[in-house]
Amino acid sequence: MPAISVELVTRLIREQFPQWADLPIRPVAQSGHDNRTFYLGENMTVRLPSGAAYVPQIEKEAEWLPYLARFLSLPISCPIVRGRAGGGYPFVWSINRFVEGETLCRQNTADLERLAVDLAAFLRELQRIDTRGAPAAGAHNFYRGAEPAVYSRQVESALRELETDLPVDALKQLWQRATATRWTSAPVWLHGDVAPGNILVRDGILCGVIDFGIMGVGDPACDYAMAWTFFDRPSRVRFLEDLDPGTIDRARGWALWKALITYRSSEPGAADSARHTLDVILEEYDRMMAGG
Repeated sequence: MPAISVELVTRLIREQFPQWADLPIRPVAQSGHDNRTFYLGENMTVRLPSGAAYVPQIEKEAEWLPYLARFLSLPISCPIVRGRAGGGYPFVWSINRFVEGETLCRQNTADLERLAVDLAAFLRELQRIDTRGAPAAGAHNFYRGAEPAVYSRQVESALRELETDLPVDALKQLWQRATATRWTSAPVWLHGDVAPGNILVRDGILCGVIDFGIMGVGDPACDYAMAWTFFDRPSRVRFLEDLDPGTIDRARGWALWKALITYRSSEPGAADSARHTLDVILEEYDRMMAGG
């Protein structure tokens, strides 16, 4: 497969959508792991799966995002057209409407509590949408919406490898809490990758959510892992305030799983992010043990 580059995207657009061949193409500043994303002119983006495992995301977004957008108060990234394999690139791909906003970071959002409240409200809107015919959690979305226990083997393996680096007894207790309860209500819609890179703000206020590639229906706990990966303590409380204790434990479990499996990652920033998340989780554990 050729490198996913501006040159490749230019070739695909010229061959399949010549009406847009004169529009400038440039990569986005923070492209995701599953897909490579490029701006097409001022009002569109191009998304190309980085591997075969991510192709179902393009097909799923084409089917479901226009439906979800009808019920959500914030803009989401809806597809306009779907491209086919060509030019040496072997997968389907998509052209999507551009959602204006800055990618969320601590520097462009001063009021974390307002962000937490607004993001939680968006997730509640998503969860209220009818799920008939929707894709249940499974391999297509890496089991987001399933029970965290689906990744127990990975967690146990990581804890064995990191037993000289981390207080594994405390982390084992937290993982046991994460796997001790289940979502007993009807399955609900979930985004699957609620993270700063997929959240847009304008003047520090939530203004859009993008990259629904691993959406599905099931237990929404995974959508709250950002409580430990991004928010501070006061905003974490606001983000989680409508959840029952079991869902909070499972949400923490999703954050714990990701931090453990990326603790020694060579990807830029991944290991630092994992260490930060574990520091936050362990600080919270200490307060829990102290009764605070």
